Amino acid sequence: MNASATALLEALDEEQRAVATHFESPVIVLAGAGTGKTRAMTHRIAYGIASEVFPANHVLALTFTAKAAGEMRSRLRGLGVPAVQARTFHSAALRQLRFFWDRFAEGDFPRIIENKAGIIGSVMQSLGLETSRELTRDVASEIEFAASTLLGVEDYATKAAARDLPGQLSVEDMVRIFEAYGEAKTRGRLLDFDDVLLVLSGVLAEYPAIAAEIREQYRHFVVDEFQDVSPLQFDVLSRWLGPRDNLCVVGDPAQTIYTFAGADASLLGSLSTSMPEARTIRLVRNYRSSQAIVSTANNLLRHTSRTALTLRTDNPLGQQPRMVEYPTDEAEATGVVQAISAEIRAGRRPRNIAVLFRTNGQSPSYEQALAAAGIPYVLRGGERFFARKEVKEAVLMLKAARATSSGQPLPEAVMEVLGSLGFTREPPAAGAGRQRWESLKALVDLAEEHQHGQELPVPMEVFLNDLSDRAEHQFAPDIEGVTLASFHAAKGLEWDSVHLVGLSEGLLPISYAQTPRAIAEERRLFYVALTRAGTDLRMSWSLARFDSKQKPRRSSRFLAELGQSGPTMGDSRTAANTATLNRCRGCGKALVSQIDRALGRCSECPADIDLELLDRLRRWRVRVGMDQGLPPYLVLTDTSLSVIAEVRPRSLDELARVPGIGATKLELYGTNLLGLVGD
Repeated sequence: MNASATALLEALDEEQRAVATHFESPVIVLAGAGTGKTRAMTHRIAYGIASEVFPANHVLALTFTAKAAGEMRSRLRGLGVPAVQARTFHSAALRQLRFFWDRFAEGDFPRIIENKAGIIGSVMQSLGLETSRELTRDVASEIEFAASTLLGVEDYATKAAARDLPGQLSVEDMVRIFEAYGEAKTRGRLLDFDDVLLVLSGVLAEYPAIAAEIREQYRHFVVDEFQDVSPLQFDVLSRWLGPRDNLCVVGDPAQTIYTFAGADASLLGSLSTSMPEARTIRLVRNYRSSQAIVSTANNLLRHTSRTALTLRTDNPLGQQPRMVEYPTDEAEATGVVQAISAEIRAGRRPRNIAVLFRTNGQSPSYEQALAAAGIPYVLRGGERFFARKEVKEAVLMLKAARATSSGQPLPEAVMEVLGSLGFTREPPAAGAGRQRWESLKALVDLAEEHQHGQELPVPMEVFLNDLSDRAEHQFAPDIEGVTLASFHAAKGLEWDSVHLVGLSEGLLPISYAQTPRAIAEERRLFYVALTRAGTDLRMSWSLARFDSKQKPRRSSRFLAELGQSGPTMGDSRTAANTATLNRCRGCGKALVSQIDRALGRCSECPADIDLELLDRLRRWRVRVGMDQGLPPYLVLTDTSLSVIAEVRPRSLDELARVPGIGATKLELYGTNLLGLVGD
């Protein structure tokens, strides 16, 4: 073994080293959140090349997102193996299709549809079906599901009866859309991304010479996030492999969050059966999160499956994750941004903070609150970085200056060029100017990364090649701003501080998740979100969208599975001290919602309501309403009366804990209510 190969292993723990050095048989890596799976994969590739197990050009590393592929390429460059192909399934398949197109087809290569919703909308209108942006998007997702699970039109028609179809569409409607969409693609000579995999699979099956050429090129495969592989992707991977078994897969069933798009975690579980000689290696040592966060994640993990990996860590204990309840959505957004402001004042960089939510529709209130506070933010899933006007201008200017920038350290050369676009060392105030500055600053930071540790100036040409590669694969550099992202978009990312917001029933689990299988996926999604945090985790929800007159929301049922103390009661200005742990007096389960804590029991356990007292309270409410000219529910809600009749408070302090009784109502009605309880 040469010295460079040995040095690669020094940075790995025992389990990661096993991943990097085992080449005698297929490897199945079960890797928990934050356990260094990317490090293990990239070091496996680099070690295999350094120890001459395989040459760099014979390896294909497959990921599920352009960012993950870009991150893997960046790490491989850092390990001295820049020639390795690291791509998404679709990118690798599209590259091969373009290369071999003339060998099996006539005419120019079809145009690739990046967003099929527009064509589907036109197809639906031509069929006399009502359309909306949301409906066409949902229909597009249904078509993608059928393709990824290898369902033809007839097979789909058979299975669609058991599916929750978009809008009010029938199975017959969906079949008509399927057929008309296929005809529209044929007429327009178009392919969508699912077609790329389907066509390549057919080519590999029907043209043995092409399959043999690809297998000669790629002989060793590493696949990330294997729990999210669809049957279609697995089919293509199997054809790439052929009769060989030079395969390493990495996955975690507890992080399966794309079954709605056709992901099939059972493919990961069945590998050990289809490849009985495969070695299974478990990565459970978490390097990302504090002990407190790992413990919280493990508590939730116990509810996912009996075989879920249990994480462990040698990191410091850290602060316990905090839970905060707010009266309204606006108060929650304001309170979260105030907490973020405090973190930044204490020295934390905005790029190390994230606000994560279940649906993209929750984002605007946090965008507005951050903008009002003058805090820069980055919206994942928003405008693509390399499509921004200022970034396009910057890249053109850098290309024009490549011949005159030699001899200067790369960061200085880049800053000098960007100065002509108005870039300064100090940022402007918040607003559009600040967002433009942050885009340019990201390019300067990237130049500093290239120059770091290099004694000689890094050539501008090397930097431009990296920018070109990043633009092709949409691998944007980090921007200085708080990240706003959905739980799904946060997969594979990490931050020091994470704020999980909107954690109420109906949003988590989402309202349309009704079956046990759907609820289980929502729990896994929550697990993915909370394991993005390194040192600080804050979870919050609000009782109402606008004001307390609405029917109060319940906090997410998943919060009761975390084994944490009760929440802080927050409003738009401040927060009280953290409440102590409350448990149900019936079953002992942790109580999370305000109503459950007031009752001292969970909603599943039987109530012990004094019906006579409840009747007295209702008659009293009617009298007070008549005296004050108010409808009875504005005096006190039915929920408040039921809680009083169950817990029978004996003091003003106990009465103040009843939901719906604030300081004003306590002053107006407190003495009378205690008198009714005493009677």
